[in-house]
Amino acid sequence: MYFQVKLFIWIFLIFLLAYGCANQKKETPKIGFLIHALDRERWENDRDFFVSKVEELGGSVQVEVADNDAAKQLAQAKEMLTNGVDVLVVVPVDQFAAAEIVNEAHANNVKVISYDRLIKNCKLDYYVSTDNVATGELQADYLTKIKPVGNYALIGGAKSDNNSQFLFLGQMNVLQPLVEKGDIKIVYNEFTNAWEETEGYEHTKNILAKNQNVDAIIAANDAIAMGVVKALREAGLEGQVLLAGMDADLPNLQEIVAGHQTCTVYKPIEKLAATAAELAIKLAKNEDGEKTFQTVSNGEMLVPAMFHPSMIVNRENLKLTVISEGYQKAEEVYK
Repeated sequence: MYFQVKLFIWIFLIFLLAYGCANQKKETPKIGFLIHALDRERWENDRDFFVSKVEELGGSVQVEVADNDAAKQLAQAKEMLTNGVDVLVVVPVDQFAAAEIVNEAHANNVKVISYDRLIKNCKLDYYVSTDNVATGELQADYLTKIKPVGNYALIGGAKSDNNSQFLFLGQMNVLQPLVEKGDIKIVYNEFTNAWEETEGYEHTKNILAKNQNVDAIIAANDAIAMGVVKALREAGLEGQVLLAGMDADLPNLQEIVAGHQTCTVYKPIEKLAATAAELAIKLAKNEDGEKTFQTVSNGEMLVPAMFHPSMIVNRENLKLTVISEGYQKAEEVYK
C-alpha cells in the first residue's frame, strides 16, 4: 500500500511538471522570424516592428536573415525548428523553394505564416500582406489620371516573388482597357531578377535605347524606381517621365519632393507586422487564428489571408500619410 501511494505521488508530480512546462511554453511563445534579406530600409522596419510587438505580447523572437539565399533560409528554418520555435513567420527568398520550409515545419507540428510574400505550392497556414493586386491598380490608376494617353513602360519585380505577378495583374486591370481603346501603348514590359536599383537602371537604359518617347514608367518598387531616376537623369529626362514606385522609401520620398518621381505606394508596415505578431502568438498558444473572409490561392490550396490596404503617396499628401503616421520624419523627407 505504501509503495502504491508513493508511486501515485511520483506520477502526480511528473504530471504537474509536464503541465507546468506546457503552460510555460504557452505563456512564453518562441517565434522564428525568417527574413530574405535586410537589403532595404523597409525590411529593417518590418523586423523591428515585429520583434517589438511579439515582445509586447509576452513572446520572444529569433530572427535570421538569409541574404537572398534560399538554401541558407531553409537551413535557418531547420535550425529554428531544432531549437523549438512554436511558430515560423517567413519572408521567403524564393516563392517555390520556401515550400520546403513549410513541409519541414509541419513535420515538426509547427505552423507557418507567410509574411508579405506568398509561399507557393504547399499547405501554407496563413498569409499576411497588403493586397498587391490593389497596389498595382493604385500605381496605374494614379499615372493614367495624369497621362491618359501615351507610351507606358513596366518594370516588374523579381521573377522569384509571387508579388510581382500580383502587381502586374493589378497594373493591367487598369491599363488593358486603355490599351484596347488605343489610348495607351505598352512599349516595354519586363520582370527583374531582383528588387534592386541596378535592375531599374539597366531596364530603363534598355527602354530608352528602344523608345525615347516614353511618357510613364511603373516600377515595381522604390529601389527599382531609384535606378529609373538615375537612368533618366543621365539621359536628361529627369522629371519629364511620370514614375511610380512602391514602399515609400526615404530616398524616393525626397525624389518626389524634388519632382523626379511622381508617386509611391505606402504599405502600413507597422500594422502588417502587428497582425503577423498577434497571429503568431495566438497560434503558439494553440488558440484559433484570426477569422478571415479572404483567401488566396498558392497553387496548392486557398490560404487564409489577412490584407491591409496600401495608399498612394505624392508630393501633395506626404505630410498626411507617411509623415503623420510616423513612418518617416519631415526633417528627413524635406532635407
